Amino acid sequence: MAKLYLKFEQAVLKEVPLSQGVVTIGRLPDNLIHVDNLAVSGHHAKIYWETDKYVVEDNNSLNGTFVNNRRVSKAALKEGDVILVGKHTVTFKDEWHEDAGPTQEVKGPVLPKMEATMVLDTKKAKEMIAAATAGAHAAAAGKAAGEEPAAPAAPPRDRTGTLTIMEGKTDNKNYVLSGKMSVIGKSDMASIKLKGFFAPNMAALINKRDNKYFIAASEAKIKVKINGQEIAGQKELAEGDMIEVAGIKASFGYQE
Repeated sequence: MAKLYLKFEQAVLKEVPLSQGVVTIGRLPDNLIHVDNLAVSGHHAKIYWETDKYVVEDNNSLNGTFVNNRRVSKAALKEGDVILVGKHTVTFKDEWHEDAGPTQEVKGPVLPKMEATMVLDTKKAKEMIAAATAGAHAAAAGKAAGEEPAAPAAPPRDRTGTLTIMEGKTDNKNYVLSGKMSVIGKSDMASIKLKGFFAPNMAALINKRDNKYFIAASEAKIKVKINGQEIAGQKELAEGDMIEVAGIKASFGYQE
């Protein structure tokens, strides 16, 4: 699991797992990583999952966001990267990440992989090579005979999620979740803005990635229910799901 470690002069002040989606960093208390320092902007930066990696993005902060002492507007994160925000650092740790390296194109029949310590007798080796070669020849013969190769599967069409408020006080009743991140809360950065004196600044986050939508509470004390069941961590949303959080009830769906 990937984690963030907020530090000041090497002392770890906070540990934040990245399973909940977007992590906001800034001086205002509604941020998941609250840095009380005048050099830090109110909503300074954010860290989130994008396609196949975590990225850090600067929110047009006054003093900038730095990764390994290089100023960035947006950058992919890798194991051990150090993000400088004001006088504090945020270290990115991805304990389960494995770098598989670039994929190389393989031409011709693919032969069985043999480990360095694996020894085959001559007869067995010939049988394995003959079987692999025969498969390649059969595929070539099918192509020569006019057989059409199987068409590649069409990529899933991009769908845009919607949220319809059924109960509770918000600034609108219908929302289109067109961005990669939608915040439910009372703060200025919320796209689904809650009303009411006791409404939390940030209640939940809805993230879009790989053409799917995921919801998570902004912090442990916030409770999120999907179809009446309380969730832990991040949960993928399905069309028709009923979401309950911070006094509102909303139905999730997709645009026609």
